[in-house]
Amino acid sequence: MAFLQSQNQHHQNLQIHHIPQSKYIDALRWLPPLSAFDKFIILSLFDSNSSSSNIEIHSLDYNNSPILSPLSTSSSSLSRTSSLKTSQSLIAFSTFSGSLNVISPYYSSSGEVSLNSSFSLQDKGFHVGPISCIDVLDRDCVSVGEDGRVNLVSFDAGKADFRRVFDGDGLVSYTAVKWASPTEFATGGLGCSLQWWDQRRKPGEPALLFKGKWSQKTAAGVVHSIDIHPSRKHTCMAGGSSGTVFAWDLRWPQQPIILSGVGIGERPSQPISESEVWEVQFDCHLQSSNITSMSSSMLPVMMCSEEGILTVFEPGAEPIELLEEPCAINAFDIDKQNYSDIICSLEWESLAILSRS
Repeated sequence: MAFLQSQNQHHQNLQIHHIPQSKYIDALRWLPPLSAFDKFIILSLFDSNSSSSNIEIHSLDYNNSPILSPLSTSSSSLSRTSSLKTSQSLIAFSTFSGSLNVISPYYSSSGEVSLNSSFSLQDKGFHVGPISCIDVLDRDCVSVGEDGRVNLVSFDAGKADFRRVFDGDGLVSYTAVKWASPTEFATGGLGCSLQWWDQRRKPGEPALLFKGKWSQKTAAGVVHSIDIHPSRKHTCMAGGSSGTVFAWDLRWPQQPIILSGVGIGERPSQPISESEVWEVQFDCHLQSSNITSMSSSMLPVMMCSEEGILTVFEPGAEPIELLEEPCAINAFDIDKQNYSDIICSLEWESLAILSRS
């Protein structure tokens, strides 16, 4: 059942629907379809009654109001999902128990998709404790954890092989990771720090480092999410503690562009949010309105926060608030096949679907 919410004042053609769930949504992502007419959503759901987690595929029907129809469900897991990512060939999710799980989607000739073979990686040398974040690129995965380990995993013929890129021996902690190319990726951690890894040039150590300078009045922050510009891989966007969102340009690695926040930099900017920023993504749906600014090459950015705000913004322009909830918006995902569609997971066991035109 779907409920239509009033249209946002900034977007007269914005439609917002809420679809309640019977379980808590730990993670969600769009699943790349084979056909432009199909829409599939992957949900990781946690059942507090049985303390188990499931991965489910749902089809999204837009005929009158959005309707989610379950297509396939994975077997239950006793450990909750910490990160979920998808590619055309696989669905990967990590857990707080330190395992990495992979499911192969099967696309039928009738246009439906189901969860096919699956396997799990939980080697003793893989991670110790929770895996904070993963990212997938085709059939390769990078994982980071609170244990300070950075691992690269390759999937082939129903098995997984991994190699250790770095081991901080528990002296550092990584909380976010994002692929930039088949040989490059960015990680983030405590202190709103960022690291750029290039396996061609400096295997086993970061090629570039950024350490955030925090105000004395603010506790050390954490990077919760990283995105990389789709056409300019040298530009990273990071979101973290105290409403902090900043761009990191590898050409000027010690001069971040602060978009929002109260902790990082000598002159904190007016925060759009003062709570944790759980996710950031470049928004390809909107073109930059600030063509003459120093950051005119930067796409607008979407973020969600602990205080229940989903907002699009860019330097030198007024923020566009898409959604305001009485609870936390824990995650969102923009449909890469149709940038006008967004899905969000709400703390109050609900899924929000936004459609822009």
